[in-house]
Amino acid sequence: MSTPIKITFRNVDPSPSVEADIRKHAESLEKFDARLHWCNVAVEVTDKHKHHGRLYSIAVNMGLPGKTLHVTHAGPKNAAHSDIYVAIRDAFKAAARQIEDYARVRRQDVKTHETPNHGRVAKLFPADGYGFIETASGEEVYFHRNSVVNELFGKLKEGDEVRVEFAVNESEKGPQATTVKPIGKHHLVG
Repeated sequence: MSTPIKITFRNVDPSPSVEADIRKHAESLEKFDARLHWCNVAVEVTDKHKHHGRLYSIAVNMGLPGKTLHVTHAGPKNAAHSDIYVAIRDAFKAAARQIEDYARVRRQDVKTHETPNHGRVAKLFPADGYGFIETASGEEVYFHRNSVVNELFGKLKEGDEVRVEFAVNESEKGPQATTVKPIGKHHLVG
């Protein structure tokens, strides 16, 4: 492994087998990101738990380009962590997840949620059952009463904000709204 590993034991005697297990887990982190600069691991016995005895706490700090990642188990006491090897395994699983998450962010492979299209009712012809929505780009889009969800066409007024989905090639005259959802203080958002 090219990544330097520093292991510190606090309130517990150093052990060659524990150190070897930590090194094995630390080396496996490189498969998640080969740019790992360093890895510091602290092994500590926490206060005795009244039902489980000695519990081990493993802290893993890792250096990556532009980021330092920290893994500690500060949450609820886990009885399985009375076994040092289980505590080490859990800490390094959490470390691997953090490295994977950081790598996804760096390569911009993170799920983004598309913002729904918004607009305002620009013109409304209630007697004829249609209207036009002005989009954020200033374009007017036709909609029919049947495209308004929950039969709310009769409650729409000019100026109301709406979410809208378009069918671009459905009309010779341009885009047409296929789904219109009223939003705002008087309508349910959904």
